[in-house]
Amino acid sequence: MLTALAIAAGLLSLSAPAQAAAPAANTSVSHHLAVSTAGHLSSSSDPSTWEYSIAGALKLNGKPVGGVVITATLGSFSAKGTSDAATGRWLIAVPEAGKYTVKIDESTLPKGFAVQNPVMTADLTQFSFAPVLFKFGGQVVATESVWQQLPGRLLAGLNFGLLLALSAIGISLIFGTTGLSNFAHGEMVTLGALFMWLFHASMGWPVVVAAVAAIIITAAFGWAQDAWLWKPLRKRRMGLNQMMIVSIGFSIVLRYLFLLLFNGDTKDIAGGAVSVKLGSIDTTDITLWGMVIALVALVGVALFLTRTRIGKATRAVSDNAALASATGIDVERIIRIVWVAAAALTGFAGVLYGLEFQANWLTGFDLLLLLFAAVTLGGLGTAFGATVGALIIGMVVELAPLFNIPNELRYAVALVILIVILIVRPQGVLGKKQRLG
Repeated sequence: MLTALAIAAGLLSLSAPAQAAAPAANTSVSHHLAVSTAGHLSSSSDPSTWEYSIAGALKLNGKPVGGVVITATLGSFSAKGTSDAATGRWLIAVPEAGKYTVKIDESTLPKGFAVQNPVMTADLTQFSFAPVLFKFGGQVVATESVWQQLPGRLLAGLNFGLLLALSAIGISLIFGTTGLSNFAHGEMVTLGALFMWLFHASMGWPVVVAAVAAIIITAAFGWAQDAWLWKPLRKRRMGLNQMMIVSIGFSIVLRYLFLLLFNGDTKDIAGGAVSVKLGSIDTTDITLWGMVIALVALVGVALFLTRTRIGKATRAVSDNAALASATGIDVERIIRIVWVAAAALTGFAGVLYGLEFQANWLTGFDLLLLLFAAVTLGGLGTAFGATVGALIIGMVVELAPLFNIPNELRYAVALVILIVILIVRPQGVLGKKQRLG
């Protein structure tokens, strides 16, 4: 299984660069700093070590505006950035969290330009990066009809659904063989993404080597979980409700361990992508290759479950563990294989997700509800149902903005759809009625 995933990960080398770059630094950005000597900050401070940044792009009717100076201030500290002539982008590094006042120097604007709001606020109290967008007077805001946006949204929904499916299958297989609803599953997505960043972006390993190493580490973590935590609890005949509560506590511990080890900033793993235009759809090469690789992995899982002896034994244990044991199947061995395979798939999803969308210590936690929604919608304990449920959830999430639903509520819309479908079909799309109760 891991070998097939490693081969599929090799395709990533065609899309991601060898070295990562800082956010918004895919283009050449002129960056000037002026640091005051007041307080605990001094002129000897090294901006390259600062974890916080403010960035934006200056454009009028889609055309970049270069040479404009922007200043960020917090108390006695100030730093400046200059917009790039080719892209209009600017970037200001800052040393600490806070609410910065960001002001555009109107004297540096091209003749005839006027900015509607020259003073903005960048809030870095919750995140390490804050975008600031200035709007020029007379700027024309391009609008697209629903039908023009639909192809791009469908592609984004398919892409997001495939990434969810890789992780949701792991939850489904574990639930099917053990009955455990593992609330720490999202942290394995985070683990794969963060180790991909560590090996590729931080240590400079080739993307293929970094991806394989991240998947192997996540798979080993799945083995360790079952060997040192879940199997001992099963031997003690601990109830499933108690084990679920243990998984919630375990997820909290892992989450804050990631925060301590990797800090709270967002990790840019791929460092940029090449734009690709497919008719009216604007996408990137990383997204397209990620979709191909995810499809290959899902086909591999399907073949594994339907064509191999271990896969058939896994399905037998999922259907009836007692009967499978009576026929000579080593149930504990199958459960261990399921944990390793589920962790490897989930870590692989984390690698792909990090390359496409970046990652931080909360990546898996943010996706956890959607993963459970996909598993429940498709049918508890069925890998194929989890795939179908994930694709439905992915589509709903990405199509929600077409109906003027705020971006902050699009995940909630997916959960509402889940409730509606389960009212009609309680066992899920591909679930069996006898699994209920």
